[in-house]
Amino acid sequence: MAVQAPLLPSRRARRRHRHADLRTIVFRRFVLAMPVVLGVSLLVFLLAGISPFDPLAAYMGDRYVQASIEQRRQLAEALNLETSWFSAWWQWIGSALTGDLGYSRVFRQPVTAVLSERLPWTLLVAGTGLFLAVLSSLLMAVRCAHRPGGLLDRSVGAAATVLQGLPPFVISLGLLGVFAVAAGWLPGGGLTDPGAELSAGQVARHMVLPVLATALSQVPWLLLSLRASVAGILGSDAVRGARLRGLRERTVVRKHVLPAALAPFIAVLGSRLPEVIVGAVLIETVFSWPGLAAAVVSSAQALDFALLAALTVLTTAAVLAASLLADLLYVLLDPRVTADV
Repeated sequence: MAVQAPLLPSRRARRRHRHADLRTIVFRRFVLAMPVVLGVSLLVFLLAGISPFDPLAAYMGDRYVQASIEQRRQLAEALNLETSWFSAWWQWIGSALTGDLGYSRVFRQPVTAVLSERLPWTLLVAGTGLFLAVLSSLLMAVRCAHRPGGLLDRSVGAAATVLQGLPPFVISLGLLGVFAVAAGWLPGGGLTDPGAELSAGQVARHMVLPVLATALSQVPWLLLSLRASVAGILGSDAVRGARLRGLRERTVVRKHVLPAALAPFIAVLGSRLPEVIVGAVLIETVFSWPGLAAAVVSSAQALDFALLAALTVLTTAAVLAASLLADLLYVLLDPRVTADV
């Protein structure tokens, strides 16, 4: 009696299962993200409420000493500074759900206006630097993995190990000292030269060092992890079989090595995003880049509740969204991964 072989699922059935896994991951992450975002915003108001610093003194500056007690009381009442931190948080949550993120005392404009003015500049530097880090890591990892122990592999490994131990602000100060102060090849800070009009050329010159600092702070982690993955896959039976079939080396790398190495690379990239955001704040501060870094520092110093909460929640949401995107890409790239894993 013949034994019938088990039927493999069709391509359409596999695609349906894959889409179901993606929907499950999105739903679970969304359910978990809501209490995290609420908890982070609540913690911001709590820490600001118990802070020993006086937000009214930060708002008034030198005028605080000259103002009378009655004037301080009236201004504090007008700015709604006498309410408890929980009441202030509850009011902010209610307004935020309607799209109103409040008013920034530091910048004297709505929080949405502050974000719309500064967020694009932060995304420009951080996005460009991260793209440059990913591209250079892919190219160097493949080159180094093909000749392990060679001159390029040893040089790149040593440089990556050194850079791996340097925080972003040290890298930024080093680039600033070499290329802006000592050599004078590039501007050291700001968006444009003093008195110059805003133009694409001015922005491109001034963003070179911040972008380079962002890329150099992330390349070591991405490069070393990807190099290890590529080296392991190059020695696998599947790659040896592809070479024995007479496939060109470029085809082997493009169709066999990179697809298998990208899944763990995406996971490392997603785990590095929080440091990219923190590093962007430090890098923007060093180079006086008009992004969200100055808003974070100013709102923290002045206890600007509305702006500080919005920036913190935005950062938390960005980290959660990037983690979700990394997980989705991991599932798409590796068919062995399911939503239950």
